[in-house]
This record gives sequence, C-alpha cells and structure tokens, in this order.
Amino acid sequence: MEKSIELKAKIRQFIMDTTFSQPELVKNDTLIFIQGIFDSMGFISLCNFIEEAFAVKILDTDLLEENFESVNAISNFIESKLNLHN
Repeated sequence: MEKSIELKAKIRQFIMDTTFSQPELVKNDTLIFIQGIFDSMGFISLCNFIEEAFAVKILDTDLLEENFESVNAISNFIESKLNLHN
C-alpha cells in the first residue's frame, strides 16, 4: 500500500490539476467543498479518480461528507478501503 504522504500528494495534485487551484489553497485539511474548490461535478470527477487511481470501489454507503471533505479525509477513506481488502 502507498504511504499516506504519497497518497495525500496524489490527491492534492489531482485537486489542483482539476480545479486549477493554487497549491497554497489546497492544504491537507482544507474543506474542499465548503471552500468552493469542488462542486457536485467535481465530486463525480473525484470519485472517478479514486476508483481508477487506487482501485477502490466507492459504494453508495460510502457517500458521506466526512469521507470526502478534505485531502486528509479522502486519504483516510482510501486507506480504510484498501485495508478491508488486504
């Protein structure tokens, strides 16, 4: 499994590339939806990225705000999904 730091770096890079946000605006604890960095279309893109980049299947029961609200939350979510399958 990827190290947490590398995982967070990939997530941050995806967010910055997708939204054209400056690095200083996307910290690991930035609330990406509340800050307006991502909207509902961005959320769909984020889910597709997670499923493709990390081979994680996102279930309807996973679609909770706390799983996707920040880079830290997304990283924790991915790690928990990967640990279930190991």
